[in-house]
Amino acid sequence: MTGEKKPGYLDHRKRLRQRFLDGGADALPDYELLELLLTMAVPRGDVKPAAKALLARFGSFDGVVNASVDDLRTVKGMGEVAPVAIKVVRAAADRLLRAEVTGKPVLSSFEAVLDYCKLTMAFGGREQFRVLFLDRKNRLVTDEVQQRGTVDHAPVYPREVARRSIELDATAVILVHNHPSGDPTPSQADIAMTREIVTALKAVGVAVHDHIVMARGGHSSLRALGHM
Repeated sequence: MTGEKKPGYLDHRKRLRQRFLDGGADALPDYELLELLLTMAVPRGDVKPAAKALLARFGSFDGVVNASVDDLRTVKGMGEVAPVAIKVVRAAADRLLRAEVTGKPVLSSFEAVLDYCKLTMAFGGREQFRVLFLDRKNRLVTDEVQQRGTVDHAPVYPREVARRSIELDATAVILVHNHPSGDPTPSQADIAMTREIVTALKAVGVAVHDHIVMARGGHSSLRALGHM
């Protein structure tokens, strides 16, 4: 009908978009940034309750974008499309951060390496062991998940790491694995495994620069802790 009042959420969406355009992401708190994202996937309705429910369920913006599609769908108001939109954000961030470290001397851009590892590993529900293979100039050749495991263990085979290093003509590696518990403190098993890999790779002329443990609560470096 002519003259029918517009739904209030339309003006709210417009204001969110303008605040983002004027001030960037820093102009919006986490729940409003999620709101703005959800408006692009949910064409009608107030998405503020869903944004706040996501943060309550997963604890942080990081937690939301790293949640699985199945878990996102359990939140009221998400529907089928919104979880996919959130995972597209996650995938885009992954590619951008990977581009920051690919082809560049890793040791001189180590913060970018940590950001990339945090995004790809810190929020995983199961342990995974990743190896960053480097060339003679310490540029990233590739990174590969060598093993996936349970909530507290991922079996690692030093000979496999050595074999793959030779195949890729890598001269150094950085080891990374995650602790789903949220605590990045290395275990005695982590320390022992690191030393086994260092020994195996030394035999084939490959250096181990570090072993990083990633977790929701931060990260730790076995080299900085004096374990290698």
